[in-house]
Amino acid sequence: MTSDAALQLVSHMFWVGLLIMAPLLFVVMVVGILVSIFQVVTQIQEMSLSFIPKIVTVVLVLQIFGPWMLKLLVNYSASVIAGIPGYF
Repeated sequence: MTSDAALQLVSHMFWVGLLIMAPLLFVVMVVGILVSIFQVVTQIQEMSLSFIPKIVTVVLVLQIFGPWMLKLLVNYSASVIAGIPGYF
């Protein structure tokens, strides 16, 4: 395996990981900011108020984007496994 092939493989791996994480992290970040603003405005300092909406959001986002994430990961894994003979 040449260094260029290894670098391309690692670069693609990081790109796929970023694509898989991005929807979940972005939506949870937005919900966290909105809940924090709500807590500041109402002066409610309850820890479960910030925790429960994030958990619900994670479940909903995984239900919506889960099949796409899984398809992306399976396609990447299949391409890496199929390319193993060409790496050596």
